[in-house]
Amino acid sequence: MTRYRAMFISDVHLGTRACQAGQLLDFLREHDADTIYLVGDIVDFWRIKRGAVWPQSHNDVLQKLLRKARKGARIVFIPGNHDDGLRQYCGQRFGGIEIERQFIHETADGKRYIVMHGDEFDVVVRYAKWLALLGDRSYQLALWTNAPVNFVRRRLGLEYWSLSNYLKLRVKSAVNFIGEFERKLSSEAQRRDADGVICGHIHHAASRNFGDIHYLNTGDWVESCTAIGETEDGRFELIRWMDVVQARTAASEASLVKEDLKAA
Repeated sequence: MTRYRAMFISDVHLGTRACQAGQLLDFLREHDADTIYLVGDIVDFWRIKRGAVWPQSHNDVLQKLLRKARKGARIVFIPGNHDDGLRQYCGQRFGGIEIERQFIHETADGKRYIVMHGDEFDVVVRYAKWLALLGDRSYQLALWTNAPVNFVRRRLGLEYWSLSNYLKLRVKSAVNFIGEFERKLSSEAQRRDADGVICGHIHHAASRNFGDIHYLNTGDWVESCTAIGETEDGRFELIRWMDVVQARTAASEASLVKEDLKAA
Protein backbone atom coordinates (compact mmCIF):
# COMPACT_ATOMS: atom_id res chain seq x y z
CA MET A 1 0.00 0.00 0.00
CA THR A 2 1.41 3.38 -1.04
CA ARG A 3 0.41 6.15 1.34
CA TYR A 4 0.31 9.89 0.66
CA ARG A 5 -0.33 12.87 2.85
CA ALA A 6 -2.95 13.98 0.33
CA MET A 7 -4.31 12.58 -2.92
CA PHE A 8 -6.22 14.38 -5.70
CA ILE A 9 -8.54 12.62 -8.18
CA SER A 10 -10.93 14.12 -10.72
CA ASP A 11 -12.97 13.48 -13.86
CA VAL A 12 -13.95 9.89 -13.14
CA HIS A 13 -17.29 10.25 -14.98
CA LEU A 14 -19.10 7.42 -13.25
CA GLY A 15 -22.27 6.65 -15.19
CA THR A 16 -20.56 6.61 -18.58
CA ARG A 17 -19.32 3.71 -20.67
CA ALA A 18 -15.89 5.33 -21.02
CA CYS A 19 -15.26 5.47 -17.26
CA GLN A 20 -12.38 3.19 -16.28
CA ALA A 21 -13.86 2.33 -12.89
CA GLY A 22 -12.00 -0.98 -12.69
CA GLN A 23 -8.65 0.75 -13.05
CA LEU A 24 -9.61 3.33 -10.41
CA LEU A 25 -10.74 0.62 -8.03
CA ASP A 26 -7.38 -1.16 -8.40
CA PHE A 27 -5.62 2.17 -7.83
CA LEU A 28 -7.64 2.87 -4.65
CA ARG A 29 -6.84 -0.60 -3.32
CA GLU A 30 -3.12 0.14 -3.57
CA HIS A 31 -3.10 3.83 -2.57
CA ASP A 32 -4.31 5.68 0.49
CA ALA A 33 -4.01 9.16 1.94
CA ASP A 34 -4.83 11.15 5.06
CA THR A 35 -6.90 13.49 2.86
CA ILE A 36 -8.47 12.61 -0.48
CA TYR A 37 -9.73 15.41 -2.70
CA LEU A 38 -12.35 14.54 -5.33
CA VAL A 39 -11.84 17.43 -7.73
CA GLY A 40 -15.09 17.32 -9.72
CA ASP A 41 -16.91 15.32 -12.40
CA ILE A 42 -16.89 12.22 -10.24
CA VAL A 43 -20.43 11.29 -11.34
CA ASP A 44 -21.50 12.37 -14.82
CA PHE A 45 -25.06 13.61 -14.37
CA TRP A 46 -25.04 15.04 -17.91
CA ARG A 47 -24.74 11.50 -19.26
CA ILE A 48 -27.09 10.01 -16.66
CA LYS A 49 -29.87 12.31 -17.86
CA ARG A 50 -29.57 10.70 -21.30
CA GLY A 51 -29.45 7.17 -19.88
CA ALA A 52 -26.95 5.89 -17.36
CA VAL A 53 -24.40 3.14 -17.80
CA TRP A 54 -23.89 1.90 -14.25
CA PRO A 55 -22.17 -1.50 -13.80
CA GLN A 56 -21.24 -2.89 -10.40
CA SER A 57 -17.71 -1.46 -10.67
CA HIS A 58 -19.16 2.07 -10.48
CA ASN A 59 -20.91 1.20 -7.22
CA ASP A 60 -17.68 -0.39 -5.99
CA VAL A 61 -15.74 2.85 -6.51
CA LEU A 62 -18.24 4.84 -4.42
CA GLN A 63 -18.27 2.16 -1.72
CA LYS A 64 -14.48 2.12 -1.63
CA LEU A 65 -14.35 5.90 -1.09
CA LEU A 66 -17.00 5.72 1.65
CA ARG A 67 -15.06 2.89 3.30
CA LYS A 68 -11.90 5.02 3.31
CA ALA A 69 -13.90 7.82 4.97
CA ARG A 70 -15.16 5.40 7.64
CA LYS A 71 -11.58 4.30 8.31
CA GLY A 72 -10.51 7.86 9.03
CA ALA A 73 -9.54 9.46 5.72
CA ARG A 74 -10.75 13.01 5.27
CA ILE A 75 -12.58 13.26 1.92
CA VAL A 76 -13.29 16.64 0.35
CA PHE A 77 -15.55 16.67 -2.71
CA ILE A 78 -15.47 19.71 -5.02
CA PRO A 79 -18.27 19.31 -7.62
CA GLY A 80 -17.44 19.98 -11.28
CA ASN A 81 -19.63 20.99 -14.20
CA HIS A 82 -20.86 17.43 -14.84
CA ASP A 83 -22.00 17.08 -11.22
CA ASP A 84 -22.79 20.76 -10.67
CA GLY A 85 -26.19 19.94 -9.18
CA LEU A 86 -24.34 19.06 -5.98
CA ARG A 87 -22.95 22.59 -5.66
CA GLN A 88 -26.12 23.59 -3.80
CA TYR A 89 -24.89 21.39 -0.95
CA CYS A 90 -21.50 23.07 -0.57
CA GLY A 91 -20.60 23.54 3.09
CA GLN A 92 -22.44 20.36 4.09
CA ARG A 93 -21.26 16.86 4.90
CA PHE A 94 -22.75 13.54 3.73
CA GLY A 95 -21.49 10.12 4.80
CA GLY A 96 -18.29 11.66 6.11
CA ILE A 97 -17.62 13.48 2.81
CA GLU A 98 -17.28 17.27 2.90
CA ILE A 99 -18.71 19.15 -0.08
CA GLU A 100 -16.94 22.42 -0.91
CA ARG A 101 -17.02 24.84 -3.86
CA GLN A 102 -13.25 25.39 -3.64
CA PHE A 103 -10.65 24.61 -1.01
CA ILE A 104 -7.25 25.81 0.17
CA HIS A 105 -4.87 22.90 0.67
CA GLU A 106 -1.81 23.56 2.81
CA THR A 107 1.16 21.31 2.10
CA ALA A 108 3.50 19.77 4.67
CA ASP A 109 5.98 22.61 4.08
CA GLY A 110 3.35 25.34 4.48
CA LYS A 111 2.55 26.20 0.86
CA ARG A 112 -1.01 27.11 -0.12
CA TYR A 113 -2.74 25.56 -3.15
CA ILE A 114 -6.20 26.45 -4.43
CA VAL A 115 -8.14 23.27 -5.21
CA MET A 116 -10.94 23.77 -7.76
CA HIS A 117 -12.46 21.86 -10.66
CA GLY A 118 -11.60 24.62 -13.12
CA ASP A 119 -14.73 24.90 -15.27
CA GLU A 120 -15.15 28.43 -13.92
CA PHE A 121 -12.33 29.40 -16.28
CA ASP A 122 -13.76 27.59 -19.32
CA VAL A 123 -15.63 30.22 -21.34
CA VAL A 124 -17.62 27.61 -23.28
CA VAL A 125 -18.94 25.91 -20.14
CA ARG A 126 -19.59 29.20 -18.39
CA TYR A 127 -21.43 31.09 -21.12
CA ALA A 128 -22.58 28.53 -23.74
CA LYS A 129 -23.60 25.32 -22.00
CA TRP A 130 -25.40 24.05 -25.13
CA LEU A 131 -22.06 24.19 -26.98
CA ALA A 132 -20.35 22.37 -24.11
CA LEU A 133 -23.01 19.63 -24.30
CA LEU A 134 -22.44 19.31 -28.05
CA GLY A 135 -18.71 19.06 -27.47
CA ASP A 136 -19.31 16.45 -24.78
CA ARG A 137 -21.22 14.24 -27.22
CA SER A 138 -18.48 14.58 -29.83
CA TYR A 139 -15.91 13.65 -27.19
CA GLN A 140 -17.95 10.59 -26.20
CA LEU A 141 -17.99 9.50 -29.85
CA ALA A 142 -14.21 9.87 -30.06
CA LEU A 143 -13.86 7.84 -26.86
CA TRP A 144 -16.07 5.11 -28.31
CA THR A 145 -13.60 4.65 -31.15
CA ASN A 146 -10.85 3.84 -28.64
CA ALA A 147 -12.32 0.38 -27.94
CA PRO A 148 -12.19 -1.10 -31.48
CA VAL A 149 -8.85 0.58 -32.21
CA ASN A 150 -7.28 -0.93 -29.09
CA PHE A 151 -8.87 -4.33 -29.70
CA VAL A 152 -6.87 -4.49 -32.92
CA ARG A 153 -3.75 -3.13 -31.22
CA ARG A 154 -3.93 -5.82 -28.50
CA ARG A 155 -4.17 -8.50 -31.19
CA LEU A 156 -1.01 -7.04 -32.72
CA GLY A 157 0.76 -7.00 -29.37
CA LEU A 158 0.77 -3.21 -29.13
CA GLU A 159 0.15 -1.12 -25.99
CA TYR A 160 -2.94 0.97 -25.28
CA TRP A 161 -3.27 4.13 -27.38
CA SER A 162 -5.98 6.78 -27.16
CA LEU A 163 -7.27 8.07 -30.50
CA SER A 164 -9.38 10.72 -28.78
CA ASN A 165 -6.41 12.00 -26.79
CA TYR A 166 -4.24 12.00 -29.92
CA LEU A 167 -6.81 14.06 -31.82
CA LYS A 168 -7.27 16.43 -28.90
CA LEU A 169 -3.57 17.19 -28.66
CA ARG A 170 -3.11 17.51 -32.43
CA VAL A 171 -5.89 20.07 -32.98
CA LYS A 172 -4.32 23.52 -32.73
CA SER A 173 -7.36 25.12 -31.12
CA ALA A 174 -7.40 22.42 -28.40
CA VAL A 175 -3.69 22.92 -27.68
CA ASN A 176 -4.26 26.69 -27.46
CA PHE A 177 -7.25 26.12 -25.16
CA ILE A 178 -5.19 23.96 -22.79
CA GLY A 179 -2.41 26.55 -22.63
CA GLU A 180 -4.86 29.39 -22.03
CA PHE A 181 -6.69 27.39 -19.36
CA GLU A 182 -3.44 26.69 -17.52
CA ARG A 183 -2.42 30.36 -17.64
CA LYS A 184 -5.82 31.55 -16.40
CA LEU A 185 -5.80 29.27 -13.38
CA SER A 186 -2.20 30.13 -12.58
CA SER A 187 -3.07 33.84 -12.76
CA GLU A 188 -5.99 33.25 -10.39
CA ALA A 189 -3.67 31.53 -7.90
CA GLN A 190 -1.26 34.47 -8.13
CA ARG A 191 -4.11 36.96 -7.67
CA ARG A 192 -5.18 35.16 -4.50
CA ASP A 193 -1.61 35.05 -3.18
CA ALA A 194 -1.44 31.24 -3.35
CA ASP A 195 1.61 29.17 -4.24
CA GLY A 196 -0.23 27.00 -6.73
CA VAL A 197 -3.46 25.55 -8.06
CA ILE A 198 -4.73 21.97 -8.35
CA CYS A 199 -7.56 21.36 -10.80
CA GLY A 200 -9.11 18.96 -13.30
CA HIS A 201 -11.75 19.56 -16.00
CA ILE A 202 -9.69 19.44 -19.21
CA HIS A 203 -8.57 15.77 -18.92
CA HIS A 204 -4.93 16.73 -19.39
CA ALA A 205 -2.64 15.76 -16.51
CA ALA A 206 0.18 18.22 -15.87
CA SER A 207 2.64 19.56 -13.34
CA ARG A 208 4.41 22.74 -14.41
CA ASN A 209 5.39 26.16 -13.21
CA PHE A 210 4.17 29.53 -14.48
CA GLY A 211 6.68 31.85 -12.87
CA ASP A 212 6.37 31.26 -9.12
CA ILE A 213 3.02 29.49 -9.45
CA HIS A 214 2.85 25.69 -9.49
CA TYR A 215 0.06 24.44 -11.77
CA LEU A 216 -1.17 20.87 -11.25
CA ASN A 217 -3.90 19.07 -13.18
CA THR A 218 -5.13 15.68 -12.01
CA GLY A 219 -6.05 14.41 -15.49
CA ASP A 220 -8.90 11.89 -15.62
CA TRP A 221 -10.09 8.28 -15.27
CA VAL A 222 -11.55 8.07 -18.75
CA GLU A 223 -8.35 7.98 -20.81
CA SER A 224 -5.16 8.70 -18.90
CA CYS A 225 -5.97 7.22 -15.44
CA THR A 226 -3.91 9.77 -13.54
CA ALA A 227 -3.89 11.34 -10.09
CA ILE A 228 -1.79 13.68 -7.96
CA GLY A 229 -0.22 12.66 -4.66
CA GLU A 230 1.47 14.79 -2.01
CA THR A 231 4.22 12.99 -0.11
CA GLU A 232 4.83 13.41 3.62
CA ASP A 233 7.54 16.00 2.95
CA GLY A 234 5.29 18.16 0.76
CA ARG A 235 6.41 17.05 -2.73
CA PHE A 236 3.81 16.46 -5.42
CA GLU A 237 3.86 13.41 -7.68
CA LEU A 238 1.93 12.97 -10.91
CA ILE A 239 0.79 9.34 -10.79
CA ARG A 240 0.23 7.68 -14.18
CA TRP A 241 -1.56 4.47 -13.25
CA MET A 242 -1.73 3.07 -16.80
CA ASP A 243 2.07 3.22 -16.99
CA VAL A 244 2.23 1.14 -13.80
CA VAL A 245 -0.28 -1.40 -15.16
CA GLN A 246 1.51 -1.70 -18.50
CA ALA A 247 4.90 -2.10 -16.80
CA ARG A 248 3.50 -4.89 -14.63
CA THR A 249 1.95 -6.61 -17.64
CA ALA A 250 5.23 -6.41 -19.56
CA ALA A 251 7.15 -7.79 -16.57
CA SER A 252 4.66 -10.64 -16.16
CA GLU A 253 4.84 -11.54 -19.85
CA ALA A 254 8.65 -11.45 -19.77
CA SER A 255 8.60 -13.75 -16.74
CA LEU A 256 6.34 -16.22 -18.55
CA VAL A 257 8.62 -16.21 -21.59
CA LYS A 258 11.61 -16.84 -19.33
CA GLU A 259 9.82 -19.77 -17.66
CA ASP A 260 8.89 -21.20 -21.07
CA LEU A 261 12.51 -20.97 -22.20
CA LYS A 262 13.66 -22.76 -19.05
CA ALA A 263 11.09 -25.49 -19.57
CA ALA A 264 12.23 -25.93 -23.18
